[in-house]
Amino acid sequence: MARYRFTTTWEIEAPLEDVWNAIFLSLDWPKWWTDVLCVEELAKGNHHDIGNLRRYVLRSPMIYTLSFDLTLTHRTEYQFLSGTVSGHLSGVGSWAFQQEGSITKATCIWQVSTQLKWMHRLYFLLAPIFRYNHKLVMKHGLIGLKNFLVQKNK
Repeated sequence: MARYRFTTTWEIEAPLEDVWNAIFLSLDWPKWWTDVLCVEELAKGNHHDIGNLRRYVLRSPMIYTLSFDLTLTHRTEYQFLSGTVSGHLSGVGSWAFQQEGSITKATCIWQVSTQLKWMHRLYFLLAPIFRYNHKLVMKHGLIGLKNFLVQKNK
C-alpha cells in the first residue's frame, strides 16, 4: 500500500481568526483554492461540528481527480482540527494554528494511503511526482488564501 506523510506550513500575515475561519469553513474552499473543485457536506456534526462529514473533490496539477470524505474528529477552537479520511485516500489529516506577531502559521499534516489501484501499481515510479503534486496543490492553496484574505479585508 502506498503511504504518504506530508507536512506543509503556511505563513500568512493575517489574524489567526481569519486564517482559522477560511480553513475551517471548507465549503468555501472552491472560491479561493483553484485545485478544489467542490466541497459537499454529507452529514452535520454535533454543536462543535464533531462528526461533520464532507466530501472533497480535487483536481491535481497532473490532471487527475481525487475524491475523499473527511469526518471531523477533533476541534480545539483557533488551535487544532483533525479528521479521518476515506475514499480515494484513507488516513488522517490535521491543521494546527499558531499566531506569532502579525503572522499566522497554519500547519497541515496529511498521513494517507492511496486507495486507487493505478496509484498502487505505479507507486514505485510516480511517488516523487505525487509528492511534488501535493506541494503544488498546497502552494496554490496558500496563494489563493492570501488573495482571499486581502479581498475580504478591503
